[in-house]
Amino acid sequence: MNREFIEALEDLEKEKHISKDVLIEAIESALVSAYKKNYGTSQNVRVDIDRETGDISVLMKKDVVEEVYDDMIEMSLEEAQEIDPRYEIGDAIEFQVTPRDFGRIAAQTAKQVVVQRIREAERGMVFDDFVTRQGEIVTGVVQRKSGDTMFINMGKAEGILPANEQVPGEFYDVNDRLKVYIMDVKKTTKGPQVFLSRSHPGLVKRLFELEVPEIQDGTVEIKSIAREAGSRTKMAVWTEDENIDPVGACVGSRGSRVQSIVDELHGEKIDIITWSEDPEELISNVLSPAKVDKVIVSETERTATVVVPDYQLSLAIGKEGQNVRLAAKVSGWKIDIKSCTQYDEIMAKAEQEDDDDLTIYDEGAAAEAENSETEIFDADAAETAEATEAEIAEPEAEETEETEEADEPEIVETAAEEEVTEGEEQ
Repeated sequence: MNREFIEALEDLEKEKHISKDVLIEAIESALVSAYKKNYGTSQNVRVDIDRETGDISVLMKKDVVEEVYDDMIEMSLEEAQEIDPRYEIGDAIEFQVTPRDFGRIAAQTAKQVVVQRIREAERGMVFDDFVTRQGEIVTGVVQRKSGDTMFINMGKAEGILPANEQVPGEFYDVNDRLKVYIMDVKKTTKGPQVFLSRSHPGLVKRLFELEVPEIQDGTVEIKSIAREAGSRTKMAVWTEDENIDPVGACVGSRGSRVQSIVDELHGEKIDIITWSEDPEELISNVLSPAKVDKVIVSETERTATVVVPDYQLSLAIGKEGQNVRLAAKVSGWKIDIKSCTQYDEIMAKAEQEDDDDLTIYDEGAAAEAENSETEIFDADAAETAEATEAEIAEPEAEETEETEEADEPEIVETAAEEEVTEGEEQ
């Protein structure tokens, strides 16, 4: 170890951005292990490297004791006072025990430690660099293939593009350049592993941020995005500035901005729509290019029934339900699409069911009312009958008495007449 070694470490510090002190501390620790390996593991030693000259010293530490049990770490008072009469029991003595051939061992160990520490530091810096860039786009070169998995050279690191993160229909050869999305970064013993994607929705979002200045400076905001890689993407944009058309800003003059992104995605269709806080307006927008007649939303269940013209039904649903599926992802609402004919049939059936329920209810109410009225009528009739019988009974009695009185004189007169007649005859 000499001054040249220190100068070499200083050069590495500038080139690799690794602190010289960190390297020296690592070398000291490695030399301690090398010394113990060659001269006994029970020794209490440390290695000191001069930061200016590069000179190396191995120092052993022993405690001053009255009775020595382990001469590797302990020293008697008599031996200590031979070194310095001022030592007392309980003091710690540190003295140099550097072997003669330790320079060669130190040089070999230092080389291995420095190389290893540089690799570890580079891996750490690569990991720190890419972990902060997670969710961003990088440009890489296809370095090699292993089955369906592609390995992308990104300069300082090698990225992994799994088969399930590739876009169906896209094929790349070795040395092809492509843009990829950093999906995840993991730290391993062999260095950082960077997992990439070509099918992630974030890829489209980042491409628009690179292409559209209004999105980059925050004037236009991408509120939501949904993608089926290789086929179609729906993206909802919004801005607070009334003087800016968010959709027009993303499309660009004559579609130049969006066309460059479509070319990067190899012809994938992109629907750009205007975001709205009103659920009905938002759902109408996300179902573009289909036209919507009516939207009925349920806030509690977060569902929406959408009515479209009959000739727009297939367009609203999309091929294999793709349009409505992406619309539901972008809006965050569960969407049920009905044609006008289907909706009218459902409403007519619902009205018929309501009428039937109402008829059944009216018949029951009428029956109850009838029974109730019958009971009331019978009671009134009974009272009326009793009153009528009483009124009728009294006049009949009076008439009978008058009749009897009237009949009696007639009967008397008849008897007298008979008597007179009999006397005359005699």
